[in-house]
Amino acid sequence: MRDLDQRTQDLASEIDGESADYLKNVKNLNPEQRASRLTKINAAFAKSREYGDDKVQLAMQTYEMVDKHIRRLDAELQRFEEELKERHLEQQQASAGGFDDGTRDKKKKAGREKKLKNARGDLQMTRLQTKEEDEGSRGRLC
Repeated sequence: MRDLDQRTQDLASEIDGESADYLKNVKNLNPEQRASRLTKINAAFAKSREYGDDKVQLAMQTYEMVDKHIRRLDAELQRFEEELKERHLEQQQASAGGFDDGTRDKKKKAGREKKLKNARGDLQMTRLQTKEEDEGSRGRLC
């Protein structure tokens, strides 16, 4: 952008010089020289217009790029805010006792394991009793 600005300023200075020189000497120039100088000045103006168009295009591209990044940052900010709200809500629920932070699951699991252990013990006791009863009934039969 800076380079385009410098080129445009240099070209504008050249156009000013050519125009001033043309206006000073227009009376002394023959028609062919007048046409030649005017064509040169017009070409410089056209080139200056091209530089201006290039600057506008570069500015538009820069704007679009910045806008794209702003939209992406806005989306990330929104996600972050939602995440913070969720965390805040979870903390409120945890402090109010309504939130299960995993300790309930651990207690349930320990309870299930205890019941399973008791059930296994009961099953073994039942087997032993059944075995003793079978042996006792066999002894009576004999």
